[in-house]
Amino acid sequence: MYAVIRTGGKQYRVKKDDILEVELLDAKKGDTVTLNEVLLVGSKIGSPTVAGASVKAEVVDNIKDDKVIVFKKKRRQNYRRKNGHRQNLTVLKITDIKG
Repeated sequence: MYAVIRTGGKQYRVKKDDILEVELLDAKKGDTVTLNEVLLVGSKIGSPTVAGASVKAEVVDNIKDDKVIVFKKKRRQNYRRKNGHRQNLTVLKITDIKG
């Protein structure tokens, strides 16, 4: 059985024992988090979410993503700006899906 969850403004298709990287959650390594914004479970489709459905996950780690370079330039104006950004992520392992 699989579910579609929404967290951090994105949607993820998950099933038991999946490992995924989501936007940073306020949880420490080893904590258990419950994701209540479940959009679909098996054949149940929510409007917008499935009532009573939840997905439990264990926090594996909090990491930083790869660096993204942001480079801005305006030609013939001597304008160049270079910035880097590393997004904070939480690695989750799905432990249970309740429909």
